[in-house]
Parts: sequence; structure tokens; C-alpha cells
Amino acid sequence: MRVLLALLRTARPKQWTKNLLVMAVPLAAGQLFEAGVLGPTLIAFLAFCAVASSVYAVNDCADRESDRLHPVKRHRPIAAGELTVPSALVGAATLLVVGLLLGWLADSMLAVLLAAYAALQVAYALWLKHEPVIDLAIVTAGFLMRAVAGGLAAGLPISQWFLLVAGFGSLFIVSGKRYSELHTLGDEAGTRRSLVRYTDTYLRFAWSIAASATVMSYSLWAFEMAPATGVPWHTISIAPFVLGLLRYAVDIDAGAAAEPEDIVWGDRFLQGIGLVWLLTLSLGVLSA
Repeated sequence: MRVLLALLRTARPKQWTKNLLVMAVPLAAGQLFEAGVLGPTLIAFLAFCAVASSVYAVNDCADRESDRLHPVKRHRPIAAGELTVPSALVGAATLLVVGLLLGWLADSMLAVLLAAYAALQVAYALWLKHEPVIDLAIVTAGFLMRAVAGGLAAGLPISQWFLLVAGFGSLFIVSGKRYSELHTLGDEAGTRRSLVRYTDTYLRFAWSIAASATVMSYSLWAFEMAPATGVPWHTISIAPFVLGLLRYAVDIDAGAAAEPEDIVWGDRFLQGIGLVWLLTLSLGVLSA
């Protein structure tokens, strides 16, 4: 039982909220709850949870020595000695197989995408996380793949503006995460090779640029989707969307965004803004 609990913690269920991105394309298209869409989308969500968790296990195995020097990550099961490396790798392999099989059930191309995601993220965990900019690009690509997965599973077309929103929005979150990690570790940042070649001014530049591009891309998408007559709910949704980014930027600037899922679960004002945004977006989809 102790090993199973350690495996569950290594799978990081709190971070499964990231995989809700697979629902973005069906939701934006207004077809999430239609027959033939919801089922494959849920399967894609579960598949990404399994594959992403397998990658987390591999990452924790690779980082176990450096994690022991981190004030928070030293409590992870592998770094803390609660879970052996062989047990973690067996769990990772099992989760990977389950995720790929689930992906194949939804769509063969989704299985291919999941395999590509796993290969890219394992390469990141073992080697590429230590290369500046490349590490930001790979983590961002992981978020983007989640968004694309929803469209593949449901067989829906994906807007080019939507892809830009997902891409730049992901870069905003990832660079903000690195900025917060740098501030969290302070003088101990040198113990994390992924941070030693970054400065807070560079990372601030990166997440500022990403935030600007995200707002621009979302606005262009909203203008494209707005109807010629009636209430332009898509356009109105720009306001809460920008407010949400600004609220999240407060947490980044304070160095509190090292774990994005903690902000999503803990910031009640951000949750409120997100609900307003979701409401205006849903009204736009329903009135289209």
C-alpha cells in the first residue's frame, strides 16, 4: 500500500488539471457535449493524464539527486527514498502503455501524438531541460499538444488563432514558472542546472512578450468568431481573459507561480475571473 501511495504521489494528480486543455477545441467549437465528441475528448483527457504521469516518474528518477537539494521537491517520493527507481520505472512503463492504448481507442493519430509527446518529454527530462530557451520551447510544446489532442480525438478543425493562443499562453505560464523558481531558490538556483543560464530580467522579458502575444492572438480569434449581428460575446470575453492574465502575472511577479496548478486551485479571485470568462465564451458559442 505504501508503494502504491508513493506511485500515486509521483503521478502528480494535482497537475492533471493541465490536461483539461484537451477540451479547449471542442468547447470553443460549441460541440463538447455533442454525441461523438464528448466520449473521445474524455478518453483523450484520461490518455494524457496517464502519459504525462509516466513522464513525471521518469523525470523524478532523473532529477532525484538535484531534487534532494530543493526546498520543496526534496519531499517527492523518489527523492525522499519512499519509492525506488525500478518501481517508479515499472509504473511509468505501465502508465505509458495504458495511455497509448486509450489514445488508440479514440483515434490512431491521437496515439501517435501521445507517443511523440512522451518521446519529447523524456528527452527533455534526460537532456534538453538544461538548454536555455529549448527547455521553454519543449514544455510549451507539451501544452500545445494537449490542445491539439482534443481536436484530433473529436475530429474537429483547429483555428490558427487558437493554436497561437494555446502556444503563447503556454509560453507565458512556463516562463513565469521559471521566473518564480529562480526567485524561490534565490542563492540556491545554481543547484538547478535548468536555471543557471537564466536571469530574472530575461525571464521577465520572456513572459511579458508571451503575455502580449497571447492577448493579441486571443483578440484576433475573438474578432474572427464574433457574429455580424447580435451581442458580440466573443469580443466581450477579451476583457475577463486579459484580467485573468493580469491576475496571474501578479503571482508570477511575486515569485509564487513555481507550481501553476497551486494558483489555479488556490486563487479564488482568479477562479472567479475564469468563470466570468467561461460564461461569456459559452454565451458566444451558444449564440453563434
